[in-house]
Amino acid sequence: MVDTGSEAAWLPETALRAIGIEVFKRGQRFVMANGQQVPRDVGIAVIQAGQFKAVDEVVFARPGDLLLLGPRTVEGFNATVDSRRRKLLPAGSIPAGQAGRQDAKGTR
Repeated sequence: MVDTGSEAAWLPETALRAIGIEVFKRGQRFVMANGQQVPRDVGIAVIQAGQFKAVDEVVFARPGDLLLLGPRTVEGFNATVDSRRRKLLPAGSIPAGQAGRQDAKGTR
């Protein structure tokens, strides 16, 4: 599921640990939809959904937590969400920086 209300991807803690994803933030506090604050560990992983891949922070979700992809992961996929068809679609070309030369002081 994709949830635009949550920035991070929430994936099963048991699966993340089984594939060797390491915790780099312990006990990060998150506010659930019901207002409850919960501590969860956070790691970094390569996430793949079909043809899409991205590197992103992942929350070690516990039993009972929703499993979802946040908008930051979808942006990393360079994808858009087609909510009617319930699928990810390629977003197209990624904008690059503006052309032009800069000198060592950062001016043109």
